[in-house]
Amino acid sequence: MERGIIQPLIAASISSLIAVRAYRRKSLSLSGALTGFIVMAIHIAVGYRFGALILVFFFTSSKLTKVGEEKKRRVEADFKDGGQRNWIQVLSNSGLATILVLIIWRVTAWEDKCLDSKYSISVTSLIGGVIGHYACCNGDTWSSELGVLSDAQPRLITTFKPVRKGTNGGVTKTGLLAAAAAGAVIGLTFVVFGFFTAKCTYNVVTKQLLVIPLSALAGLTGSLIDSLLGATLQFSGFCTVRNKVVGKPGPTVKKISGLNFLDNNAVNAVSILLTSVLTSIACVYIF
Repeated sequence: MERGIIQPLIAASISSLIAVRAYRRKSLSLSGALTGFIVMAIHIAVGYRFGALILVFFFTSSKLTKVGEEKKRRVEADFKDGGQRNWIQVLSNSGLATILVLIIWRVTAWEDKCLDSKYSISVTSLIGGVIGHYACCNGDTWSSELGVLSDAQPRLITTFKPVRKGTNGGVTKTGLLAAAAAGAVIGLTFVVFGFFTAKCTYNVVTKQLLVIPLSALAGLTGSLIDSLLGATLQFSGFCTVRNKVVGKPGPTVKKISGLNFLDNNAVNAVSILLTSVLTSIACVYIF
């Protein structure tokens, strides 16, 4: 009973402080801060390990967004100081995980579990989905934020032809390595916090270390899926007036690639969903 009262209070306190700080630093808009507060509070209230995953993603992505801002300002048509993610962007990067976390809470009743299919296939698949979700989010963000700063010219993932920086579906070696590293960080966070929050047998605990390379693969896979969708179903064109790559067609825009079917938020949502499903299935077979 105490946990059912204290943990939500702790979650609300931490989430409110982070949301206010993020709003003041322009990492989130007002709508993004309010939505972020709710999402973070749910994660932390259900389990500190889930809270750690979303916070690692949020803090690392917010920091990287501000790295090389002047260079990004010259390249990105929709550049915003500090990132300023709104409620749609917050939900596209955390909505699915929030639903999975709530289902886990319903099934486990606040008891943190290790990945162990012998104990429960459903719990293992649900937790795997959350890991895959944030490995994908982190991987895509690190890849985008660091890849655009690379001196290497991006190549379109579908044709491998050189494209301008900022083109949807353009990849670099730096970006792909960043995606794998970002996924590994999510896996490492899950494993480290699990040592303190989950009670499992020795054999099960040691096997959890496999989450790290699996998360690295999920981060890379999510980034590749995102790039593939961006190159095919998301429009990219060069605006001769703004002298930048833009995401919508127009009279002064010369098409580079993609159909005007999905926007950036939709691409993120689809890549997250696919990566979460793949990681969930992998966890059931591996653990």
